[in-house]
Amino acid sequence: MLQTRFAIAAVALLACSATASAQFAPPPARPAAPKASAPSPRAASCHNGASFDRFLADVKQQAIAAGVSQRTIADTSPYLVYDQGIVNRDRGQRVFGQLFTEFAGRMAAPYRMQNGQQHIKQYAAAFARAEKEYGVPPAVIAAFWGLESDFGANMGNLPTLKSLVSLAYDCRRSEMFVNETIAALKIIDRGDLHPEEMIGSWAGELGQTQFLPVHYVNYAVDYDGDGRRDLLRSPADVIGSTANYIANGLKWRRGEPWLEEIKVPPNLPWEKTDLTVREPRSTWAQLGVTYPDGRPLPNDNLAASVLLPMGRFGPAFMAYPNFAAYTEWNNSLIYSTTAGYLASRIAGAAPMRKPAAPVAQLPFNELKELQQLLVRAGFNVGKVDGVLGQQSRAAVKAMQVKYGLPADSWPTAELLARMRGGTVQAQPQATIR
Repeated sequence: MLQTRFAIAAVALLACSATASAQFAPPPARPAAPKASAPSPRAASCHNGASFDRFLADVKQQAIAAGVSQRTIADTSPYLVYDQGIVNRDRGQRVFGQLFTEFAGRMAAPYRMQNGQQHIKQYAAAFARAEKEYGVPPAVIAAFWGLESDFGANMGNLPTLKSLVSLAYDCRRSEMFVNETIAALKIIDRGDLHPEEMIGSWAGELGQTQFLPVHYVNYAVDYDGDGRRDLLRSPADVIGSTANYIANGLKWRRGEPWLEEIKVPPNLPWEKTDLTVREPRSTWAQLGVTYPDGRPLPNDNLAASVLLPMGRFGPAFMAYPNFAAYTEWNNSLIYSTTAGYLASRIAGAAPMRKPAAPVAQLPFNELKELQQLLVRAGFNVGKVDGVLGQQSRAAVKAMQVKYGLPADSWPTAELLARMRGGTVQAQPQATIR
């Protein structure tokens, strides 16, 4: 996983195995050393025009300075080749454009919930040990395991070293991927994996929970006692390493919840419904927020945010401080909310309620137009791409406040018309059944 995660790379791995699951992942194939492709002339511009070979020689020297042995450098040289296709995939990567209910319906499907519960039973000892040592509940680990690779069924099929060094030679995140390349060499140098075993996603992520090499080096643990930290084949290592990363890398708070579905009243102060706003549960209860079945929230001081991934007419959640671990794992709100929801389902929560009527969604071109208007109004929405990301949501909320509209961060035809200078009839209040 990336700290600023590629929005689609992990989920794309599951597209071919959306109905498959692995009980125990087979050893990955050991292909021959990958072939190189000619670098794009643009690729070397940030390296003072250096050829790929000159750039690679410098990376190897950096790796040696970081403690990687000469033998590992020699052994991995056939795998450190450039592939323009990897760079093209990175530059052309898609982002999440589905509604949360559509994405969660597919990725947090009952079969994946059941597989998560089954894996918790099958590897009960490792899960119990991880929870005791790191404080991370089994359902949280299992949800990431299921989403990232369908429990090892689909970990990617591209040579990791080739992917990393190709992205390192590209100019957009060169420093980051140089560090990832060196970390991958350290994994080999310390005997965890062999070069030919390092097969993963095009973004360089490895293993059943798709660790980037830097995270592999820093957080992978040998939980089965065989002397290797093997996140490709050892379920115990996967469980322990994922728990270690969530606890120590993402700062999980032991014993606290992460995400719960709630029911919101029609007159909630919508401007408060944002991950940046935390209030005690007692305050949310006073404002009329309840559990879906009408039970009151606990009258305590546990801080939480109200999360509306599809605005006030869609599903509603109480997001606790631990939810930050999900947005750090993957900064797509749709992915992170789906991961938290799947974890709650694996832990025994009921399915989320469905809107009584479809939630109105701006078409792609209109959302892109709205983003352009927001940019003209002085907002930074990130890339104008017709996709509702965190920056676009924040800008939408600010303009909703300005126009006196319900500030739920959900872009509507009414807001678009206001920003165009016209008017449109507000959509009717929908309810959750």
